[in-house]
Amino acid sequence: MRTLLISFFCVIALFGSTCNVSAEITNRLVAFINNDVITLYELEKKIGEMTGKTSDDIKAQDEQQYIEIRREILEELINEKVAQTKIQELGIKITEGEIDSYIEDIKTANQFTQEELIDQLKTQGLTYERFREKVKEDQERDQLINYEVKSKTIVMEDQVIKYYQEHMEDYKTEGEVYLAGIFLMQNDPDNDEESAELIKKAELILSRLKKGEDFSILAKEFSQGPGAEEGGDLGAFKISQIDKDRLDILDKLPEGGVSDLIKKEDNIQIIKLIKRDGGEIRPIEEVRDEIYEKLYSEEINSRYTSWLKELRENSFTKIVF
Repeated sequence: MRTLLISFFCVIALFGSTCNVSAEITNRLVAFINNDVITLYELEKKIGEMTGKTSDDIKAQDEQQYIEIRREILEELINEKVAQTKIQELGIKITEGEIDSYIEDIKTANQFTQEELIDQLKTQGLTYERFREKVKEDQERDQLINYEVKSKTIVMEDQVIKYYQEHMEDYKTEGEVYLAGIFLMQNDPDNDEESAELIKKAELILSRLKKGEDFSILAKEFSQGPGAEEGGDLGAFKISQIDKDRLDILDKLPEGGVSDLIKKEDNIQIIKLIKRDGGEIRPIEEVRDEIYEKLYSEEINSRYTSWLKELRENSFTKIVF
């Protein structure tokens, strides 16, 4: 039947010009894979699914980009056809019940009703029927990968340890600092007299702090900024939340240390570093599973790529685009 199908398409491709059709070819063969074919219609449909745009739209924006996208997606289609041949050879089958179960899991995970799922699919240009087809294709491919690749993939403990030792900085927790502050606000930044008075007041407060007076008491008395009623308590900040200039100041302070005057356009600040926390390397016991999954996934992808390449080398493929 498939041989007849190919022959039929070949007749159209070779003799289509003798038929009563438009001079502009809207469908034709673009590739042969074993006993299967890929048509221009299939390719255009796949381009739409993967990019969310029509070929004409992509081509109008950038013809060279269109050629590259078309080539990449055609290669993807060929890979799918080659894999499908192997799926059929191994007798892998996905039942309607398995598809239903998978879709129910998706709905549960996203808290979708059936109607909401269908609406979501429409936004992606998919019908529910096509979605079921894609689920079936994905499930078949997962079983194929499991049979041909996953069952042969092993990650050893020494690989996990080696990766951890070479990437320890990746498993460093982000540090936090706990801060308090005294803020003196200037009503008119252009008023030099007010500015001089504010600096004098700030220097007096800083002098009292250096003599050992309690920061929180002085903050309650003088601060005009956040946390004043709580003794200047500003709470905890992730290191990534702090600007570089402020971070440079904090890096030089010990826990309990107080900064010099930090002069801004319309205020003066005095910052106290109450506590540093975090910024430590997580022990391997905490990240072993995470590393294992990463290495396992990378190994799967590597093996699948090699396996697919070998499969294509042993398959008949010809692009006629």
